[in-house]
This record gives sequence, C-alpha cells and structure tokens, in this order.
Amino acid sequence: MLRGLRRAIEDRRAPAPARLDADAVDAESGAVADDVPDQSPAVSVGGAVTPRHVPYGLELAAGWSWRLLVIALAGYVVYRILSYFAEIAVPIAIAVLVSALLVPFVDGLVRLRVPRVLAALVVVVGFVAVVTAALTLVGQQVSTQVSQLRDSVVTGIGQVQDWARNGPLGLSDAQLQTAVDNVVTAIQNQDGQVVTRVTEVGATLTHVGAGVFIVLFGTYFFLYEGGRIWTWVVGLVPRDASEYVDSSGRVAWVSLTAFTRATVVVAFTDAVGIAVAAWILGVPLAFAIGVLVFIGAFIPIVGAFVSGLVAVLVALVDQGPVTALLMLLAVIVVQQIEAHVLQPFLMGRLVAVHPLAIILAVAAGIAVSGIVGALVAVPIAACVNAVVKHLASRARAQAQAGPARA
Repeated sequence: MLRGLRRAIEDRRAPAPARLDADAVDAESGAVADDVPDQSPAVSVGGAVTPRHVPYGLELAAGWSWRLLVIALAGYVVYRILSYFAEIAVPIAIAVLVSALLVPFVDGLVRLRVPRVLAALVVVVGFVAVVTAALTLVGQQVSTQVSQLRDSVVTGIGQVQDWARNGPLGLSDAQLQTAVDNVVTAIQNQDGQVVTRVTEVGATLTHVGAGVFIVLFGTYFFLYEGGRIWTWVVGLVPRDASEYVDSSGRVAWVSLTAFTRATVVVAFTDAVGIAVAAWILGVPLAFAIGVLVFIGAFIPIVGAFVSGLVAVLVALVDQGPVTALLMLLAVIVVQQIEAHVLQPFLMGRLVAVHPLAIILAVAAGIAVSGIVGALVAVPIAACVNAVVKHLASRARAQAQAGPARA
C-alpha cells in the first residue's frame, strides 16, 4: 500500500510533456506528429483555459505585414516631404550625382598637392566650361542647318498633300483647304492662352536658374567638404546606430561613383555610335543628336533609345523613309551593343544590378516622379542594393563570430 502511494506521488511530480518545437515535424511527410501535445498559447475565457489555435504561418505573415506597412508609410512620408521641397531636393540630388562623377578629378588634383578648396573650384569651373562649349556647338549647328531642315519640312508637307490628292484617299483641293483652315482656326483659338503660357515659361525659367545655382554650389561644397558634411549627418543619428549608418553611407557612395562612371562610358558610346551613323547617312544636326543621346543615356537602357528616335524623325523629315529606316537600324544596333556588351561588363560588374532590375526601377521612377524619377531611380536602386548586401554581410560575420567566441 505504501509502495502504491509513493508511486502516485512520483507520477504527480513528474514533469509535463515537452512543448512542440517549431521544427518537430515528421521527417518524411512534413506533418506534425499526432502524439505531440498542442503548443498553442492558452488564454483564459470565463475562468477556463482554452488553447488559441493561430497557425505559425499566419503569425509570421502578420509580423512581416505590419513591419512592411510601417516601412512603406515612412517612405511615403519622406517622399511627400521631398516633393513639397522639390525645388531644393531635385537640385541637391543632381549635385550629388555630378559630385560622384567629378570627385575622381578632385582627388587626382589633391594627390598632386593642390589644395582641395582650389581643386574643387577648378573642377567645377571646368565642368561648366565643357557643358557651355557643348551647348554652344549645338546652338551653332542648329542655327546653320535649321533652314535646310525647314525646307525639308515644307517639301515633305507638299508631298503629303500630293499623296492625299492623287493617292488612295483622292481628296479634292477644297477638302484639303478645309483641313488646313481647321488647323489654322485651332491654332488661332489658342491665342488667348499665349500670355498665360509665356508667364508659365518665365516662372519655369526662373526655377531652372535657381536650380542651376543650387546645383553648382551644392556640387562645389560636396567636392570640397563632402567628408565633413557626412560626418555631421552621421552625428545626428543615435550613437548605437552611427557605425552602421557611417559604413552604409560609404558603401553607397562607392556604388554611386561606380554607377556614374559606368553611365558616362555607356552614354558616350551611345552618343558617338548614333551621331556617327547620322553623319554617315547625311542626316542634319548630327552633333546635336549626339549631345541629346548622351544626356538621355543617363536614364539607362530607355533614355538612349528614346533620344535616338529623334535622329530617326529628323532623317524621315529630311531624306525620306529609306534613310529613316537605316537610321532606326543603326539605333537598334547601338542599343544591342549597350545591352549585351556594355551593360553586363560595366553595370553588372561595377554596380551589380541586373538589367531587369534597372528596367523596373526606371519604370517605377517614371510612374512616381516622371523624368526626375527616371533619372534618380537606378542610382537609388544601386545604393540600396549595395547597402543591403553590406548589412547582410556584417550580420553574417557577427553571427559567425558569436559561436566562435563562445
């Protein structure tokens, strides 16, 4: 009897069965074993303890969902703030891109024992001189060849009228004159808006002038005191996160400088290829077309092709459909060289962003902020990609160092 009582007491003191671990699943089927007790958290309802059956996948999805929502909300707030101060934010973003392009020249002058304040000034003035010279050459070419292009347009309109009169449409002179009168009337009806549009153009030019001023000064100070400015920014974050912010910013800057160098090489190749093709085919404004393609190529993959279509249009107006078709073929060939040679070797190696990611980033940038969004979307994607990889590698290194220390 005493032995039976002792056994009952020992059974009551025995530990409860172990809770189900997240990995306690059947090795073959992946199903939870039936003989393992339920580990669901328990809640008290009316004094009775009732298990709460919340699937682990749903709990995990809910945790990720609210975190992603918080991140999206924070990003939206930042975007709205930058949109409100667009007249400042856009020039500063352009100044950062220009600084990433010009900083190797400043560093080179500094290595030659030129004071950094003077080196930054010389590089900025040289950059302005190069841009001014290119725009001057474009203006001269346009002024000398625009008369030829105008005559080609008049001739083309005459050919269209002859085709409409003698071709399959068979329009009479009265019908053609009615169509021309309708166009003239539509243009005359817009005269009341001329003053308003001129005022809008004047305000836009004022904003552009202020933006150029901010870009130049921002570029100079980024080149001269970029390190000091970044140190001040890092000092604004909490001390525990300052090391991560500092290293992430430096990694992003390296990725941005690599992106700008690769983009300049790609843009120059596109511009030279399309301009030479236009010159060989006798298309007017070949140099102006090259400059336009060079500027457009800063929007990767899409920009050079869209700006190259201008050369196709000029060829169509000046020399007809055959030359326009040859010009389109030249643009496609240049784009294929960029997509299959330059992009993999330059963008893929220096920036490590897949072409599909570049296209999606450009599309998202256009949808959000138009031309400006397309211009800054790929640099932002490249920097985010570099920062995420950097932080992930640091996390893995810390995780490996933990067990080693233990």
